[in-house]
Amino acid sequence: MKKRISILGSTGSIGTQALEVVDKMPDMFDIFALAAGNNVEKLAAQIEKYKPKVVCVKSEKAAQALNKLVSGIEILHGNEGLVEIAGNTENNLILISVTGMTGLFPTLAAINSKIDVALANKETLVAAGDIVMQRAKKNGVQIIPVDSEHSAIHQCIKNPEHIRKLIITASGGPFRTKSIEEIQNATVQETLAHPRWDMGSKITVDSATLMNKGLEVIEAHQLFGVDYDNIDVVIHPQS
Repeated sequence: MKKRISILGSTGSIGTQALEVVDKMPDMFDIFALAAGNNVEKLAAQIEKYKPKVVCVKSEKAAQALNKLVSGIEILHGNEGLVEIAGNTENNLILISVTGMTGLFPTLAAINSKIDVALANKETLVAAGDIVMQRAKKNGVQIIPVDSEHSAIHQCIKNPEHIRKLIITASGGPFRTKSIEEIQNATVQETLAHPRWDMGSKITVDSATLMNKGLEVIEAHQLFGVDYDNIDVVIHPQS
């Protein structure tokens, strides 16, 4: 039987990669819903290809623009639309790859409807990890990390009770070999020049300061139930 999935953040990097997986496994997945921000042209192309039952965009203005490009589909908008999609029990799995705090309430909506969540939104666990994980456990819902190191860790674990320590890698960012003085006088251009990855400005800055790695430590603590004292970060420029 095919698994019905919804992808919140379908026009972003993780969302488009998820759809590539769907392309390669057409007998395993059906797309129930897609959600994007304001990239209505890209979303319209996805609608044409995957034929979801419902879609959601960021604003009413974007919904009006999308309505001119597609027909015969329900178009929602805003956080309310994301929550409505995530809580719909026609879903078997919700992939949440939206940015920032936008991911929290759809995650809770899915959990409340006892739908498994594939999570690529660290802010949800940083801000409300105790609530999310406790509610997921109560409702028998899986929270599956699909991004970065946490996905790799998840795939390595057979029994969480056997974990003694987690080690998360960090590239070190553009300032790994710089002095404190050079870092203090760094330009925006230098800060955004990540040596390994092409990412959005916010996460690139957080990577340069290693703040992002701090958030990932919190995320790992919540996902795997490991004490902070047993989570290490190792600089690994080769990534």
